[in-house]
Amino acid sequence: MALLGFVQIPLTKVKSVRESLREKGLLKNFLKEHPYKMIQNQKIACHPLRNYLDMAYVGNITIGTPPQQFSVVFDTGSADLWVPSVYCKSKACVTHRSFNPSHSSTFRLPGFLGYDTVWIGSLRTMNQVFGLSQLETGEAFEHGVFDGLLGLGFPSLALKGTTPIFDNLKKQGQISEPVFAFYLSTKEEGSAVIFGGVDRSFYKGELKWVPLTKPNYWQIALDRITWRGQIFGCPRGCQAIVDTGTTYLLGPHAEVDKIHSLMNAVPLQEEYLVHCNARDTYPDIIFTINNVDYPVPAHAYIRKDANDILCYSTFEAMADTLTKSQTWILGDVFLKVYFTVFDRGQNRIGLARAA
Repeated sequence: MALLGFVQIPLTKVKSVRESLREKGLLKNFLKEHPYKMIQNQKIACHPLRNYLDMAYVGNITIGTPPQQFSVVFDTGSADLWVPSVYCKSKACVTHRSFNPSHSSTFRLPGFLGYDTVWIGSLRTMNQVFGLSQLETGEAFEHGVFDGLLGLGFPSLALKGTTPIFDNLKKQGQISEPVFAFYLSTKEEGSAVIFGGVDRSFYKGELKWVPLTKPNYWQIALDRITWRGQIFGCPRGCQAIVDTGTTYLLGPHAEVDKIHSLMNAVPLQEEYLVHCNARDTYPDIIFTINNVDYPVPAHAYIRKDANDILCYSTFEAMADTLTKSQTWILGDVFLKVYFTVFDRGQNRIGLARAA
């Protein structure tokens, strides 16, 4: 894959909403009042929103002329761009940067949707549609350090009649190849999203390509998931969605319960505690994809809290509506271990061990 013309956008690993709430002693009550199913289905304006309780990697874009800057999550699990607007007066919006259409000479069509110039680093899209949230009812957003989302999913996920930003980058000749890639570092700095090509310095060995089973989400076939040779997940093959907008490893209730049993994890307010020494003693959990094994080590699937006192499982059961299809979601826990290329040109994903 050519290196010409790629643009690298730095991402910063920030404290997730979950971590912020936990530090403030608010997480227990929050999870009690806002079950995971509710968090998954919050809405901004008329647009269904993502579960942003655990989003942790953000980058900057600008919208308008002169540019107004926003911190966004680059999210492969959605396809729309949205930021708060100055018309939103709820507490969650007031605590974040808001777009002011009257301050941009290139803005048109005020309302829930606007059109304006958007810059992602040196990449410019003209007349890019984006959502202007006018009401934010989700408490979780109040505690988030990002302003909005930039969706990198397929057009079928976008609001009807709109063109996602990546498709406009292609149409307007801003990128040399229809690909983007993510390198997620475990450190605060050093992560990046790369548009238009691949930087080999971010990974070791060769990329292994996996065809998409359905070009809607970034969805692939998952062969099985094993622990010490025992299959605990996806026993007859299943589907997996590779999602930068999800932090954890999400799966069906029964299979997540099984891995928590194997890990001797103890439930605590919608989370599962694990002995911290398990990070050094537990085996890799192996995700087999397209006949290739992708081990995820214990220090990746068991995370320490901010005070280095308690440790938590990063496996989480999904809402019932998704588990009927036996789908897993491979979030940042997986993506920190594997550099990932999203190839729209050939509808495939490339995986290689992160450098």
